[in-house]
Amino acid sequence: MSEQRWSAPTVLVAVDLVILTLRGSRLHVLLVERGVEPYRGRRALPGGFLNNLGEGLVDAAYRELREETELRDSRLHLEQMGAYGAPGRDPRGRVLSVAYLAIAPALPEPIAGTDAAGASWVPADNVLSGQAELAFDHLDIVTDGVERARMKLEHSALATAFCGETFTLSELQQVYEAVWGTQLDSRNFYRKVQGATGFVEPVQSARRTTKGRPARLFRAGERTVLNPPIIRPDRPVTGEG
Repeated sequence: MSEQRWSAPTVLVAVDLVILTLRGSRLHVLLVERGVEPYRGRRALPGGFLNNLGEGLVDAAYRELREETELRDSRLHLEQMGAYGAPGRDPRGRVLSVAYLAIAPALPEPIAGTDAAGASWVPADNVLSGQAELAFDHLDIVTDGVERARMKLEHSALATAFCGETFTLSELQQVYEAVWGTQLDSRNFYRKVQGATGFVEPVQSARRTTKGRPARLFRAGERTVLNPPIIRPDRPVTGEG
């Protein structure tokens, strides 16, 4: 009985980035206009293939961020969120894409780099609703990235990644409302935030004038996991919310 010889399939590896920020109290995602085929002229996520066999995935993510948008990585929260490798997702061949979620506060207008014809911030709800038609399977990746951010806001301190070094509780509430797409009761929200030990901590004697009155400033605390969690209003909960 002869053994069938196995050979490794040819698979290209790429990285794609779901970059989220708040602009005008709305959640936005960064999209580029593709300057090359396939899907030339179509919007897509920043990303691309590994540069060489020695390049790591995170290094490739940061490189693509700089090359396609000229955004720098110093203020970005970056985490791997999943892999996408369905046959036929890319007309150039079998491509496995490792997706990253990136979050930072008050990011500037992007400038298109190497193979991107343009780059712009687009309201996330316009993308999720299909108003902004995306190349490849990037709508699926954006959908997963936004949902990941929504879920992590419940159980982790990720919301502070959308804020500056210091922030008011009102500004933190705006993050939750923008990402979740719902309005929250301020008094109830403040109670939950301050009840989550180590989530935020006050900046001593620091206040900012908002809407005609001073508001206390906070910064991110040491805890990365919220206990108790802050559950989305539209999600089922057990016990007291």
